[in-house]
Amino acid sequence: MIYVAITIGLFLLRYSVLGYPQLNRQLYPIILTFLFLFSGFRFEVGCDWTGYLNQYEIAGGITAGQAIQSREPIWWLLLWLQRFLDLPYPWINVMSSLVCFAGIHVLARRQPDPLGFLVLLFPVLLINMPMTAMRQGAAIGLICAAMTRFMDGRLLGFLFWVALAASFHSSAAIFFLLAPLVSRKITGVRILGAVLLAVPGLVFLMAGEAGQTATQWYIDGDRDSFGAIFRIALLSLSSLFFFLLLRKIWKREFPEDYQIVTLGGVGMLLAGVLLPTSTIIADRLSYYLIPVQTMIFARIPWMQTLSARPVLAAAPYLGLLVFFAVWAMGSSHFQQCYIPYQSWIFGAP
Repeated sequence: MIYVAITIGLFLLRYSVLGYPQLNRQLYPIILTFLFLFSGFRFEVGCDWTGYLNQYEIAGGITAGQAIQSREPIWWLLLWLQRFLDLPYPWINVMSSLVCFAGIHVLARRQPDPLGFLVLLFPVLLINMPMTAMRQGAAIGLICAAMTRFMDGRLLGFLFWVALAASFHSSAAIFFLLAPLVSRKITGVRILGAVLLAVPGLVFLMAGEAGQTATQWYIDGDRDSFGAIFRIALLSLSSLFFFLLLRKIWKREFPEDYQIVTLGGVGMLLAGVLLPTSTIIADRLSYYLIPVQTMIFARIPWMQTLSARPVLAAAPYLGLLVFFAVWAMGSSHFQQCYIPYQSWIFGAP
């Protein structure tokens, strides 16, 4: 299967440049471009292909003003502009993938191992988001950019990128709850305070139009996400791994992004709390945390004082490969959504 083959190839490529950081950074833009083309120029691939096609058709009957007044204005403006320019439907996937990968690049270039960070995103995040959930894929990319503003202590920049992400997918608005923690030292008391503030914040978000729609579709309805349990379990294990083995080393060796990773680790644990309410909502929100999980995985080889570093560094690659191979070859949902892979990169749709 092409997806498993690409995953193996990417992981082997990362292994082949071990110990060559300059080559790592030289190969990174090549792989970034390849993955963007693989995602952005897919044709009739992805679980939501027909769903977004319906939105494309709807956009043909709205005005720019109506697009701006929608719940997710930038997304609908893009659709409106596409119809105005008379571009075929698949171009919206190119545009949304471009936003997603541009945001990921902003975060990846801050990593000591950008290639490792990128290839570890492929089996779960890149397959599930820009290749099937265009709006949220774009929003996740913009949240990656917001994370870098958080690291730099720039509140206005953080708020800007979160607002832009929410204009693609309203679920990204939950990151506004982190605003009080920008430029402040993370402590146990402040994390507890952020969690307590999140409760009324979530109530407020759920009371809005987007929250009511989510409630009707994902809680009151009978929709479910079987894979959410496994993805969130992987996030929870990653969080425990960070707090039990890596946290003190990270704080000492990488203080510049210690705060965002700590908050992300807490979020990974809290994602499981939402599972009994709605597996789909828990799953959708958990995807925003995968870049933090990937930062943890990709940073292990660079932790100088970590015991058994070679073994621990290899574990995420082997674990994700097994996880992805089982899902790709054993899931009927995957077979229906992603196979066969088709691209229109060499021909017009």
